[in-house]
Amino acid sequence: MTPSEIFHQIEQHLLEDARPSQALEQLFAQPLPAEFDPLQRLKTTKQSPVHHPEGNVWNHTMLVVDEAAKRRGESKCPEALMWAALLHDIGKPDTTRVRKGKITSYDHEKVGVELARRFLSGFEADKALTDRVCMLIRYHMQILFVVKDMPFADINGMKKNTDVTEVALLGLCDRLGRLHADLAAEKANVRCFLEKCGR
Repeated sequence: MTPSEIFHQIEQHLLEDARPSQALEQLFAQPLPAEFDPLQRLKTTKQSPVHHPEGNVWNHTMLVVDEAAKRRGESKCPEALMWAALLHDIGKPDTTRVRKGKITSYDHEKVGVELARRFLSGFEADKALTDRVCMLIRYHMQILFVVKDMPFADINGMKKNTDVTEVALLGLCDRLGRLHADLAAEKANVRCFLEKCGR
């Protein structure tokens, strides 16, 4: 298959499968063209075992994609939601460090914007869709920042550049995409986030 054919196959699984991870696991178990290296790198990028007992970034991403697939019908743009779910942590390989014995990936959402834009543009994805995906990636950490009143919270910037309810939807999938996630607690976090954002 050509890179373009692989890309469209991925998109089809994201938009149609009940559990896209099953097909993606099979697809990415084989050697793929270099265009897909940004996703292959997720497999060798470790995460904090405290926050991510499921293991590496790829494992987490597969869980997030499946959570997003359950909620596609709630999104105003399911295609953007699903691509953002797959690419939301694409910046982690470049930002992951061990600091004082802890694994961190500060600013991975900012780095991820450019990597996701490059990835999608390489397949001539629709520019409006690409912009939408990239802004969801850029602000996907805001649930944590806003709920915990952290200095990185940027409600105004988020409102200006993307849809807060779509960020909340992706954020819920992100929070649930880990082992032993607490659905009730994460839904409460999302409600708190939306309230603080005036929704």
